[in-house]
Amino acid sequence: MTPCRSRRMIRGIRLLSMLLVLGAWSPASQARDTLVWVLRDLPPMTIFEGPQKGRGVIDQALPALLASLPEYDHQFVHVNRARAMQMLRELPFVCDPALLFTPQRAQWLAFSITTFRMFSNGLAVRRQDRPGLLPFIHDGQVDLGALLVSPLHNVGVVAERSYGEPIDSLLKQAPLGTLIAHYGNSAIGNLLQMQRHGRLKALIGYQTEIRFQARQQGIDPDDLEFYPIQGMPKYQSVNVGCSNTPQGRQAVERINRALLELRPDTLLELYAQWLEPSLREQYRSDALAFFHDAPQR
Repeated sequence: MTPCRSRRMIRGIRLLSMLLVLGAWSPASQARDTLVWVLRDLPPMTIFEGPQKGRGVIDQALPALLASLPEYDHQFVHVNRARAMQMLRELPFVCDPALLFTPQRAQWLAFSITTFRMFSNGLAVRRQDRPGLLPFIHDGQVDLGALLVSPLHNVGVVAERSYGEPIDSLLKQAPLGTLIAHYGNSAIGNLLQMQRHGRLKALIGYQTEIRFQARQQGIDPDDLEFYPIQGMPKYQSVNVGCSNTPQGRQAVERINRALLELRPDTLLELYAQWLEPSLREQYRSDALAFFHDAPQR
């Protein structure tokens, strides 16, 4: 082999080695983390079936959020609430895009800043049952504690759901037999049917959710009245909750940056479209004020 050819071969080997090294360290060549998103059938947040499938608040928000997380592969899993919580506890890289923040959950979950604000859980009753509720209504709000200890009323709830404080505390103290709990994705629909047939006086839930499910059950939502619950804030915050692991916490940091851009316009309007028209302007004003005054919440 001539010296010239030998030098060319050496240079070629060095170049090939350099390319291999660069390729080994190239971000594109690295195995990408897969972020698993657990989704629950929770209209109008997420809608899995029917003519409005995919048009829920979270359904429409996720593509915009995922576009800001290009470093991850994304997998979507449809689960019930219990399975979602189990996965968040046990797996290293799972996120739920629509979780209510509670101090208990914050002990083992990594929460994002607020995704959007929504009207708090309240009490839904049929208009014809309103007279029996009047002793418990003060300044337009229901005294849930007094209602729960009344022997004349029972209240429907979704089993194992967190409604936020102080509702959760009041439900834990409710006398035996006062609460009628249903499990599963059709819980609200089942409770509405019980209410329709007079086996249930009231149920607790989000107004948007109850009105949506009423239509699904062939019930005119305008036949229902909705009352705020004493002690509850006007609004509750929806957050992204992720596994409390290094991967999960890092994802939350990226999600927070995206939410600061998305929530004043995109996310706010996605929720506002599900409200009764009379509530939309006040909601927009209140939500924008919250984001302006507390941008890191």
